[in-house]
Amino acid sequence: MTPMIRSNICLNAHPAGCEAMVGDWIARVMAAKTTITAAAKASGKPLPKAVLVLGCSTGYGLASRITAAFACGAATVGVSLEREPSDRKSGTPGWYDNRAFDAAALKAGLFSATFDADAFADETRAKVIALAKAEGLRFDQVIYSLASPVRTDPATGVMHRSVLKPLAEPFTGRTFDVVDGSMSEVTIQPATDDEVAATVKVMGGEDWALWIRALSGAGVLAPGCVTVAYSYIGPEHTARIYRGGSIGRAKEDLERTAGSLSRELAPLGGAAYVAVNKAVVTRASAVIPVVALYVAALFKTMKELGLHEDCQDQMLRLYRDRLLASGPVPVDAEGRIRLDELEMRADVQEGTTRRFYAATEANLADTVDLEGFRHDFLEAHGFDMPGVDYDADVPFR
Repeated sequence: MTPMIRSNICLNAHPAGCEAMVGDWIARVMAAKTTITAAAKASGKPLPKAVLVLGCSTGYGLASRITAAFACGAATVGVSLEREPSDRKSGTPGWYDNRAFDAAALKAGLFSATFDADAFADETRAKVIALAKAEGLRFDQVIYSLASPVRTDPATGVMHRSVLKPLAEPFTGRTFDVVDGSMSEVTIQPATDDEVAATVKVMGGEDWALWIRALSGAGVLAPGCVTVAYSYIGPEHTARIYRGGSIGRAKEDLERTAGSLSRELAPLGGAAYVAVNKAVVTRASAVIPVVALYVAALFKTMKELGLHEDCQDQMLRLYRDRLLASGPVPVDAEGRIRLDELEMRADVQEGTTRRFYAATEANLADTVDLEGFRHDFLEAHGFDMPGVDYDADVPFR
């Protein structure tokens, strides 16, 4: 079985490869478990006992769930909407990731429950609350890691669609083909006011607040509950298409929501944070002009400096060095947890910028980390994993 890639979108997933990737992440977390428990002991902060992960199937959400379960011993509940496999077609990578996680948790004696459901729906919130009450779970952590192109507003029934577009003026940026390394320029027209508003509805803080208020009202949040939503800022190279674009408006709304939720959680002794994470390879980053080239240049620079981190490295650091740190959770002037501080270091940005502008189709493989980017892209779909026989017949189910 080989990856089916068109226009930097992978259309299939390898079941055994996804299982191997999840197993690799779990093994890394188990190896780092002592550092997590040591941090908790030093700070006097308790390890989480029950964690809800919204958007649990891939990337930062999956890495968070693995850390909570296998480093902290927490019971975890996950929610994500995935495509189930058929006899003739593979499921989404997240479907296989969730299956692998649940199997590993069961083997380790850890409670896990995964809902393959629309996390934006009130019905899903009701199901999670019913499970929590039935199992006696009170969540002391709620991780919000949803990234979706669409959201149906449960109050109005209107479906909103998010866009990754610049504001005011068209944007032209370079990108590369993840398969053959060919480069091209792509122009994206600016978002309309309606598109910006829709993007905020999908990717802003409204749904996060609905979750926390529903869980709090149902009495399934533990005293001291902490909720964390994930975001990205990035450098000048990506600003017009990301932080200064339509998605940036949504992230600003997410950050405003963190402040209001912290005030609402104060009676429980809880708090809400936005964690600004490092740039990694995602389905979206592979197709956004400039972002893919920036990430490949960033990987080359950070690996040479010994600073590179993937999703799992970042989430281990979130728990060890931020959530379990002695004293208050370390935040920036805007109250955000910054896990992108290594990416934004002056020497890292200088090296990344130099490579970014020097890259051409002729020298791409030498100038940026094309192979590293390609590996992470394939790995996210269960391909390019060591020890997996990709020539063997694999049932999709």
